[in-house]
Amino acid sequence: MTDSSIGTPEQLRDPNYTPPLAKAIPLGIQHVLAMFVSNVTPAIIIAGAAGIAFGPGADPEARIYLLQMAMMFAGVATLIQTIGIGPVGARLPIVQGTSFAFLPVMIPAMIGAGTAGLAGLMTGVVIGGLFHAFLGLFVGRIRFALPPLVTGLIVLMIGLALIKVGIEYAAGGAGDFNRGKETWGGVSNWFQAGVVLFVTLGLKFFTRGMLSVSAVLLGLIAGYVVAYLMGDVNLAGISDAAVFALPEPFKFGFEINWAIIIGMCLMAFISAIETVGDVSGITKGGAGREATDAEVTGATFADGFGTAIAGVFGSLPNTSFSQNVGLIAMTGVMSRHVVTIGALFLIFCGLVPKIGAIINTIPIQVLGGGVIVMFGMVAAAGASMLSDVKWNSRNMVIFATALSVGLGLQQVPDAMVFLGDTARILLTSGLLPAAFIAIGLNLILPEHFGDEADDEVSGSVKGIKENSRKA
Repeated sequence: MTDSSIGTPEQLRDPNYTPPLAKAIPLGIQHVLAMFVSNVTPAIIIAGAAGIAFGPGADPEARIYLLQMAMMFAGVATLIQTIGIGPVGARLPIVQGTSFAFLPVMIPAMIGAGTAGLAGLMTGVVIGGLFHAFLGLFVGRIRFALPPLVTGLIVLMIGLALIKVGIEYAAGGAGDFNRGKETWGGVSNWFQAGVVLFVTLGLKFFTRGMLSVSAVLLGLIAGYVVAYLMGDVNLAGISDAAVFALPEPFKFGFEINWAIIIGMCLMAFISAIETVGDVSGITKGGAGREATDAEVTGATFADGFGTAIAGVFGSLPNTSFSQNVGLIAMTGVMSRHVVTIGALFLIFCGLVPKIGAIINTIPIQVLGGGVIVMFGMVAAAGASMLSDVKWNSRNMVIFATALSVGLGLQQVPDAMVFLGDTARILLTSGLLPAAFIAIGLNLILPEHFGDEADDEVSGSVKGIKENSRKA
């Protein structure tokens, strides 16, 4: 339901309409609240995987910088989408943010043999972003190869791959360093994570409007307060952080690592299709129409170039945020200028290291309580997409084979020890082999393969039910 004081129904469906600033600013901040936690979480996870968050190699300054850049370049990428530069940008209210989709590929590359390091990671992000932008030239032509069976499986796999990280964080952190702590898996860690879960779910289901939209953020704040009262928050680093700082190009260096580059390029296909879906969701939910080819192409260009620019300055891949698509449908406000205001707020946050330093003080177990919900929602979104699939024997075999191989390689990475570092890192992510198997089998197997057998089974079951009713 929308507020009539914001504008007429026709104005609210117009992306170029600017609501009164008194309404536009809170609406823009609401978009930031909806995506803020999801946007900075990948940076925290990669900092841990890179060894700069905990242990002997910890580097609080580098971790704070990653958090700054996550905020700043989410804002920059969003501006590219909303304002546009020539053919780049959909000029729609699309909120960009750091993508979870790339984590199952990035984490093994950061912690496995032949690790990339942040220099190799950021170089891969730049090259992968440019490849992603290139996909904008023909993204519409490859959609046929990615039906709900494939895209739903991939999104489900992303969520399943990350759920382990959420549990490890709630227990006290991921990695051998954290597992070596006496407090790992302790009651206090799980209590603080539980507070976040309890408050998040309570606000999500028993409140409306701004409180419901920012449920995860408010849940983290509640967990943070509890952790502070329990003596688990260290505020020492906030005073040392600068008040203002500009981003540095190639702060972590430049290094070619083929595992990361190939992984980023392959995942660009998935991210591009996700963006196409989000663009369609925005135009349908906010304006009641289909997205134009120019909007789809422009959004894909912006995704890629936004990611490439982010990589240059030490940030992670960006993509459109689905939770903000739902927010537009809920508020009924289609204005791209509202999202532009949110983007400017994100850029401001990225220029102030003290904000990153405050985020850096969040205890890992508190963050774990939030990411359990977020990663579970990613898996649930994949399951929702799979509900559109016709579950005949053909599709069940495709799904079963891809899921078994993907999850199996994730759980037993040593099974590919005979391969070189690059191939092993890509395959043991689980996500890429699952995607290849699903796409390949879906293209090779006849569309109606097994339908006759399915009809016979269905008829037999129906006959048994009818006989049971007669009896």
